[in-house]
Amino acid sequence: MNEVLLTPGTVSLRDWRAIYRGAEVKLDSACMPVIAESAAAVARILAKGQPVYGINTGFGKLASVRIGDEDLAALQRNIVLSHAAGTGEPSPVAVIRLMMALKLASLAQGASGVRVETVELLEAMLARGLTPVVPSQGSVGASGDLAPLSHMAATMIGVGEIFVGDKRLPAAQALAEAGLAPVELGAKEGLALLNGTQFSTANALAGLFEAERLFQSALVTGALSTEAAKGSDTPFDCRIHLLRRHPGQIEVAASLRALMQGSAIRASHLENDARVQDPYCLRCQPQVMGAALDVLRQAATTLEIEANGVSDNPLIFPEADEALSGGNFHAEPVAFAADMIALAVCEIGSISERRVAMLVDPALSGLPAFLTPRPGLNSGFMIPQVTAAALVSENKQKAYPASVDSIPTSANQEDHVSMAAHGARRLIGMVANADAVLGIELLAAVQGIDFHAPLASSRALEKARETLRAIVPTLEEDRHFHPDMEAANALIRSGALVDIGGDLLPGVA
Repeated sequence: MNEVLLTPGTVSLRDWRAIYRGAEVKLDSACMPVIAESAAAVARILAKGQPVYGINTGFGKLASVRIGDEDLAALQRNIVLSHAAGTGEPSPVAVIRLMMALKLASLAQGASGVRVETVELLEAMLARGLTPVVPSQGSVGASGDLAPLSHMAATMIGVGEIFVGDKRLPAAQALAEAGLAPVELGAKEGLALLNGTQFSTANALAGLFEAERLFQSALVTGALSTEAAKGSDTPFDCRIHLLRRHPGQIEVAASLRALMQGSAIRASHLENDARVQDPYCLRCQPQVMGAALDVLRQAATTLEIEANGVSDNPLIFPEADEALSGGNFHAEPVAFAADMIALAVCEIGSISERRVAMLVDPALSGLPAFLTPRPGLNSGFMIPQVTAAALVSENKQKAYPASVDSIPTSANQEDHVSMAAHGARRLIGMVANADAVLGIELLAAVQGIDFHAPLASSRALEKARETLRAIVPTLEEDRHFHPDMEAANALIRSGALVDIGGDLLPGVA
């Protein structure tokens, strides 16, 4: 397995994606002196005897309560234990590993006041496959992702649970079996670990990476549907799109042209085609999918910046021995990015479902009703299209912007929040819904192309058709449809269509 070297502040989206996909993580050793100096600055700040938020005071609404030197360690332990108040199902391991790597990169920039040994423990947990059990619910995306990150921090002091492979073990046991010891948190360390946007950002990045795969797969299924309906590639002519100037639109049109290049099906109706224009779901693919691509790229830019930033509070500036309180923990940028991804995912699924509806309608597609050779006796693709419609409507409901919501917390001290965690957490489920829609489209489009035999499509699209047909035969008579759908869904989720499309498909990250 490949390894990603984390150089804080300069980590690429490709590297974050690799970590999400399972790459090992190693922190650049050049960070250690910077981390040590940050911790030393905390000690010097404490020596001044002045009240400093989060170091020798209470938290949130209790910031005015001064804490004595003898209780500073207890203060940091208490904040971790009291704030580990999440609920719901455990977050996916891949997301939490990404969250840990994001926190590692943030702490290593020397603005958080943590000690080297604390950072080393977090790095060692990643290296040895120890993933904290982090409930998925409980963050409002401001004051940091307090509850989720507290569950991570709790395991570092030997409290809570840790996933080790397929096992779910008490944290202290998991650490001991891995040859690690819990850390005793020093001044500022508990707050530094649980304050920040890393839970929201990890979920948003995971959503972005899955959405990129969805987007690229949808270009292939869309081209297949165009072939199945004997649609025209004229709307993909580069001259049309250059006039509008949107980069995503231009790239999508080029991709669709390339995917259909050399198709005998397309060649068969180049002349004397009675249809002057195709339905929007075919003709406007560059405009819709291009806009989705541009939006995903905008979200990616925001998330790359966020992933390389420092978002806890207060921030330590060793050169001046200052601790400055601010609001970098407020996850509004992440919330906006997550909302953008949600809208793109929703639209990718929506136009895919419209192509399925077009294919099953003989008046629009010119194919047998519901793509069955004997309609009436057989229902063919009638209900899979209904399922696709149900999934699209579910995604429309989920796509409502999370960022427009806010609810006051902490006795109105934290009176405006981003809801970024919710907005980001929904993305993987939305992509899963859209994956299933694409799976249905893949089945329908290939079924439609089968009716055009012996005419063949392009090399790339024929490979996609053959990949499906290797596991799902042509539908001649009605049969149990669910296994076919699950097989197609698995192809979509695996990235098989992305691999087939290869360099023909524009990417996000």
